[in-house]
Amino acid sequence: MTNEAARQAVEAVFRDDYGRIVASLIRHCEDFELAEEALQDALARALTRWPRDGVPDQPRAWVTITAKNRLIDVLRREKQRSEKYAELLPRLEEEEFEMHEYPDDRLRLIFTCCHPALNHEARVALTLNTLCGLGVSEIARAFLVRDQTLAQRLVRAKRKIREARIPYRVPPVSLLPERLPAVLAVVYLVFNEGYAASSGDELIRRDLCVEGIRLARLLAELLPDEPEVHGLLALLLLSDSRRDARSRPDGSLVLLEDQDRSLWDQDAIREGIAVLEAALRAGRPGPYQLQAAIAAVHAEAERPSETDWRQIRLLYDRLLDLHPSAVVALNRAVAVAMLEGPEAGLAAVDEAASDGELDDYVYLHSTRADFFRRLARTDEARQAYERALALVTNAAEREFLSRRLAEL
Repeated sequence: MTNEAARQAVEAVFRDDYGRIVASLIRHCEDFELAEEALQDALARALTRWPRDGVPDQPRAWVTITAKNRLIDVLRREKQRSEKYAELLPRLEEEEFEMHEYPDDRLRLIFTCCHPALNHEARVALTLNTLCGLGVSEIARAFLVRDQTLAQRLVRAKRKIREARIPYRVPPVSLLPERLPAVLAVVYLVFNEGYAASSGDELIRRDLCVEGIRLARLLAELLPDEPEVHGLLALLLLSDSRRDARSRPDGSLVLLEDQDRSLWDQDAIREGIAVLEAALRAGRPGPYQLQAAIAAVHAEAERPSETDWRQIRLLYDRLLDLHPSAVVALNRAVAVAMLEGPEAGLAAVDEAASDGELDDYVYLHSTRADFFRRLARTDEARQAYERALALVTNAAEREFLSRRLAEL
């Protein structure tokens, strides 16, 4: 077994199974940091042993059992100093550790991370970090904050859970509404990190797209009367329907207007529209339902020229009323440009960026660059592309921006 093959096998366990393993470990030890340290230790041991002994037939099971044994070692060492550890140890030693998938473990973890004792940003960041194994830089990019700021939030959130003894469970139905917005944000960001990976060579991380949709389905089953849950599921299905058309075989990026729409997943589109229509019948439109409606307008256009940009702009107007956001305003600017031309689009972009919140947001500068390019304002387009290239962290997006810059 080569070191490279073993490393890829370990990376596959981390990528595909981090969330389910750490969620089960937390259920057994009731401690975030202990569970994460045990799992990290198990992965480190795999990197050492698998090149020598070969990758086991069931890599996830090997890592899970190794992490459990590491937990037992720690609890034995610390049981004299901790009454809690002394109580947990016999249960962990005697209990058969499950190797199959338990969706409820991950739901417990999401709702624990989204406890109202934590602020909104901390809830989302903690769940992305713990459930999905996303790194500090990846999450910081999603929040438009510095890595150090995000790292401090994670430390404080874990300390708060430990000191406040926040229970590891799905809350009763009466408490679900106060937890729901952060939970939905978590699922959306999980999917979004897969749909447009913040770093790496690939534009799309299919594993995270699948995980986001799976979590949305679980929430829809758990909360059948919450239209925003179904709005989120519809949004993810409709967005994911375009996945195969978003990149070429060589991995290069394809813009929406240039995509081969025959590659769009019609089954996902039909399901997404049906889920959205059912959600809208509740008469309580929310941000996710409106975003899903925008995605549905795109999905229903057989050709780019048939896209109802007027309807899209109206939906963005409504979305801004419900959920004011610089990113939403930037997306609305694209609809304005499609309706009224790039000059009007630039004015809308300037308005969206007026408070400086988007200064380090790569898509602000790539959008401005595209509008300048369409207006043949070459020098300004070049400056905007160069600024976007200084911020981009995904290889496929960097290649696209570099190609556009070279075309100038």
